[in-house]
Amino acid sequence: MNSGRWRAPTAHGPVRATLRLPGSKSITNRALVLAALSDSPSVLRGVLQARDASLAIGALRALGCTIDADGTEVRVTPGTPAPGSTARVDVGNSGTVMRFLPAVAALTQADAAFDGDPRARERPVGALLTALRTLGVAIDDDGRGALPFTIRGAGSVPGGPVTLDASGSSQLVSGLLLAAPRFTAGVAVQHEGPPVPSLPHIEMTMRMLRGAGATVQAGPAGSGRPDSWRVTPGPLRLGDFTVEPDLSNAGPFLAAALVTGGSVTIRDWPEASLQPADAILDVITRMGGSVSRGPDGLTVTGTGTITGIEADLRDIPEMCLPLTSVAALASGPSTFTGVGHTRAQETDRLAAITKEINALGGDVTEEPDSLTIRPRPLTAPPGHAFDSYDDHRMVMAGAVLGLGVPGIDVLNVATVGKTFPDFTDRWAELVGGETP
Repeated sequence: MNSGRWRAPTAHGPVRATLRLPGSKSITNRALVLAALSDSPSVLRGVLQARDASLAIGALRALGCTIDADGTEVRVTPGTPAPGSTARVDVGNSGTVMRFLPAVAALTQADAAFDGDPRARERPVGALLTALRTLGVAIDDDGRGALPFTIRGAGSVPGGPVTLDASGSSQLVSGLLLAAPRFTAGVAVQHEGPPVPSLPHIEMTMRMLRGAGATVQAGPAGSGRPDSWRVTPGPLRLGDFTVEPDLSNAGPFLAAALVTGGSVTIRDWPEASLQPADAILDVITRMGGSVSRGPDGLTVTGTGTITGIEADLRDIPEMCLPLTSVAALASGPSTFTGVGHTRAQETDRLAAITKEINALGGDVTEEPDSLTIRPRPLTAPPGHAFDSYDDHRMVMAGAVLGLGVPGIDVLNVATVGKTFPDFTDRWAELVGGETP
């Protein structure tokens, strides 16, 4: 993959494609953690082969696990580092590694020094560290509540009740729940603060924990949205586990059907998913797509006319950027709310997409927790480049815009390798009319 400028292909007619997506990052990294905490070896199939998964595997190896990978099949044998040793954990710019592994490290008898990319040092983790201290974990972080920090493993974690503000990321809750069966008293997490984003990802964590033998409960807040979670102590056994395709990575391909009036089929779309599949399809249909299932998978077909909508994307924030690109090409205005927390992801996503679309002549307004998009004719001026800001979702947003706006050059396209290493090849096949 070219790490520099990438010319996003322009569609000259409706796209027609059938493709199989790589494994889900969210499920892969949860499964790796549960396998590392299990009582016996586990075999994971369909594992994502991308940077975020590689970082998780490297981190668990540093924490004493033996992990043997053969393509998308991975065997995990639990283990711990030598007592009194120091493990060095590189989180890169992976939120899941940064937030899931500290509790795992606390269960060892070693020190674990966490650090990562410069952007990772700006991403919220302080609430998790404070919660872990409340649960009995010793942590050195110079009081910053951010990377770098060192977990002083004592071989066990007392656990018990803890209150935290998880409005910055649902991963702050999942990072406690995943390891909680190994805590002496389990954990009872209470959220206090603005609504937790990406609640389906906490539900994913709970369902995967139950599948591995844990006892997990959630307590509802208003409107049925949980704000408390309890995990009791007990054994874990993940065993053989198959990772679903990454439905977030389906986003730009489904968007291509909307933008071009084409048809895209995703193979192996799960009938009952751990991911927020229904929420993704709901917003796609509201913007003008039709959805059908057949022997080849799930198909989204567009009419070529895109409907502007108002939608709360709190539960599917990874869809925000490709949907914003779609909305910029729609027949009417759109507003997406519940996305303020994405300002603290790989980049400030709301500021980034606003700047890049407006530089093409667009009209996007950012508010603290929302984007409003008013469609206007878009043009890529000669020499202009669409900045990816080292964010894989910005690459995908640029690709979607390029379908209808000739001449968009995306910078640092290699950053899409975080979750989808061959994205540009698959995109070229899509626009070229070939079936991947």
